[in-house]
Amino acid sequence: MNRPSRQILSLLVFLPVVFLLTGYLVYRERNIERPEQLTVTTAGHVEMCLSCHKDEKLDTAHDRTVVGCSPCHLGNALAVDKEKAHTGMVINPGDLRVVTQTCSVEGCHSADVHKVKNSLMATNRGILATLLYYWGETDTQDLDLSIEQLMESDKTSPALDYFRKLCATCHLWKQKNDLPGAPAFFNEKGGGCSACHYIPGKGEQRSTVTDFESGAGAGTEGEKQKKPHPQIIAKVPEENCIRCHNRSGRIGLSYIGVFEAEGYGTPYEKGQASGNKLPGDRFYLELAADIHHVRGMVCIDCHTRDEIMGDGTRYAHYEQQLEISCQSCHSPTPGTTRKGKSLVNVLEKGKASFLYGKIDGRERPLKQPKKEVCLYPGHDRVTCEACHSTWVPQCYGCHAKRDAREKHLDKLSLEETTGWWEEGRSYIRYEKPMLAVWGDEVVIVTPGCQDIVTLIDDKGKVEGGMNRFTMAAINPHTTQAAGRGCKECHASSKTVGLGEGTVTKRNGKWEFHPVDRGADTLKGRTVGFDNFVTIEGKPLQYGSRENLRPFNQEELHRILRVGLCLECHASYEDPAYRNYDWKKPCPVYEEP
Repeated sequence: MNRPSRQILSLLVFLPVVFLLTGYLVYRERNIERPEQLTVTTAGHVEMCLSCHKDEKLDTAHDRTVVGCSPCHLGNALAVDKEKAHTGMVINPGDLRVVTQTCSVEGCHSADVHKVKNSLMATNRGILATLLYYWGETDTQDLDLSIEQLMESDKTSPALDYFRKLCATCHLWKQKNDLPGAPAFFNEKGGGCSACHYIPGKGEQRSTVTDFESGAGAGTEGEKQKKPHPQIIAKVPEENCIRCHNRSGRIGLSYIGVFEAEGYGTPYEKGQASGNKLPGDRFYLELAADIHHVRGMVCIDCHTRDEIMGDGTRYAHYEQQLEISCQSCHSPTPGTTRKGKSLVNVLEKGKASFLYGKIDGRERPLKQPKKEVCLYPGHDRVTCEACHSTWVPQCYGCHAKRDAREKHLDKLSLEETTGWWEEGRSYIRYEKPMLAVWGDEVVIVTPGCQDIVTLIDDKGKVEGGMNRFTMAAINPHTTQAAGRGCKECHASSKTVGLGEGTVTKRNGKWEFHPVDRGADTLKGRTVGFDNFVTIEGKPLQYGSRENLRPFNQEELHRILRVGLCLECHASYEDPAYRNYDWKKPCPVYEEP
């Protein structure tokens, strides 16, 4: 075939293709719905998104007509085609993976991303370092290891594997709805900035920690109706805090008067287990809520912005990031934090001071401590919570078993990896909070991690394990207006750290006979779970910090001796306590 013939043939093949392509483009052009005019936000941005998204209702600052959609959700704001417009779009702008392109751009919240990413809620630095230290895998509690580092590597160990699979659902790097099939309450955790500053859209039901069984917050299977746009809020409700703060110290639950009980499901309802359940199939009882909760206060009424979001410093432990104390409000000069910062919602009116609710705007007078009791010289080391917290969750004996024959979901990589963890406890109690000494203060302590760990290999044989019993300081958030009675401290073996049992004094010598005798483990018999110290002042368990210890022998004897006096001198107003000297013998109980 000559050359002109080949050209004609090529043209005959090519022309239909051109006609078809031209026809397709004309058809598509005619069928694209274009807005009659460009949609421009009040900030001056062209937002073609708004030609479709007309019903979303947000707060005033983030209203779609003010900022549009793309500054938060990215995508292509100039595209009229849905697929192109949604290319590169993010559902959650608060996700820490994208927040530098969304929430923290110049003109929005540019100073906050550095603070949040270095906060303890993002790094989990204290939890990780302490767990590794407890399990003997590091020699320091100040290790700078974070969630972000773990997500970027496959670094693991028995302690890290335990954390990844059982603990790693409470941190700001967690993505919302990343656990398929999990209850709504779990899937709503995390989300970076959205963990705190997000609530369901108007008309949408939200899930709370105590309506787990009802499935509140979860859509019906096959539900097609469009969900309202979430609301972005500055006034963070306590429900958002409790979503994560309901395990470990359980302070969120305690604050609202919820105690995670034993697994018996009592009190029974018509012969069936109690309907009061928490996420994770945990039963609960209703006890006395914190007085601040009773009076309508929420978490942010006390806790400051820099304390929650961080101030940019990468702290090792919570007490370093903590700013407030009871004295921040209840002192002769209220309104200043432990770090010398001013509380924005504590104001003076004449000679009186008031705290203003950050959500409800209510005015609450700030009361001063009682001079006769709180400022009694013998109580100068006792913290407010040590006396005014009448109960605290005390979870004894954490039994953790890892079976290498099965796999478990790693909550950071979202992949099933070798090693299935099971966790249980010996028992949990709430009464008689235990006291100890942290630095130069008397504080409440509770079992931090009383770990009894068993490791099973891929053949089903026990390959190792360890025991580590630790007591940790805690402010349980169960503050009551009335403090604990004198006998609850001075005549209670449990409160002073000895454990439940009987204290006697014979021939001038103190003796203690404990109820709890410990448990048999691979490493031998443990001490009694609630035995922190012997009557001679010898520590039986570790303290969660280097300077956290039980009462020593002299302190124990001094405290218990007052307990003997209380049989006759029951009130702090008794003249016997005005110039009390514990070294002088009691004419009734002790020989001169």
